[in-house]
Amino acid sequence: MGTYAVTGSASGMGGAAAAKLRAAGHTVIGVDLRDAEVTADLSTLQGRRSAAEKVLAEAGGHLDGAVMAAGIGPMPGADRCRLIFQVNYFGVVDLLDAWRPALANAGKAKVVVVSSNSTTTTPLVPWRAVRALLHSEAAGAERALRLRPAAPAMAYAASKIAVSRWVRRRAVTPEWAGAGIRLNALAPGAIMTPLLQQQLDDPGQARAVRAFPVPVGEYGDPGQLADWIVFMLSDAADFLCGSVIFVDGGSDAYLRSEDWPARVSAAGLPRYLTRFAKYRFKK
Repeated sequence: MGTYAVTGSASGMGGAAAAKLRAAGHTVIGVDLRDAEVTADLSTLQGRRSAAEKVLAEAGGHLDGAVMAAGIGPMPGADRCRLIFQVNYFGVVDLLDAWRPALANAGKAKVVVVSSNSTTTTPLVPWRAVRALLHSEAAGAERALRLRPAAPAMAYAASKIAVSRWVRRRAVTPEWAGAGIRLNALAPGAIMTPLLQQQLDDPGQARAVRAFPVPVGEYGDPGQLADWIVFMLSDAADFLCGSVIFVDGGSDAYLRSEDWPARVSAAGLPRYLTRFAKYRFKK
């Protein structure tokens, strides 16, 4: 049996994943604002540092995996963009950077980062905001969205694009894949979590949420996504590395069926060939 850190463990997909891991006999160190082994506010740097340290102390410096499910949704609010960036991006990367040695100690650890299908279904997300997050420039990301309509929705999508890019960049490096850590992302669509219910309860957002295409005709269940998470933490996922898996009822495929898979373009060929030439198989 293993020891797993789960952020957002008090509700939603994080809560469902924590419950399934505990039911299977694993030790779960939950991180949330309440009702968790470690209570912490991931929207602040001090809160993230405290959460990282307390989890490491409880785990004894050994983690078999982590589920990064804590998140802030695109609800209206003057300070909403800042909160979204701090929790959805820095609340993932800061903790995982701190936990990486403990994950490497396990020798065969798995990490699942909860992304979103908003990465591909939200149009016109400013790349400046994504780039700023990837350079750890939270203020720059906020400036990129200043005065933009639907800024919280843009911030949400930007945070999820950035964290997915971070996953793909880190997953294949010697520090992660080379240390036996499998780092992947899960991109859910409309899942009936407290976050989605909050949007449905808001008259200003409910119409847009209900109009969003979900070809299977129903919202997902947190338990279904938790099953995916548990699978991605299992030995069956040993060959899964740097993937972003969409479980969204067909929304991404409906809106962008011709956009992926995409060939290597002429513009991207030099970087592709450079990386290809540098690689050496280790076995």
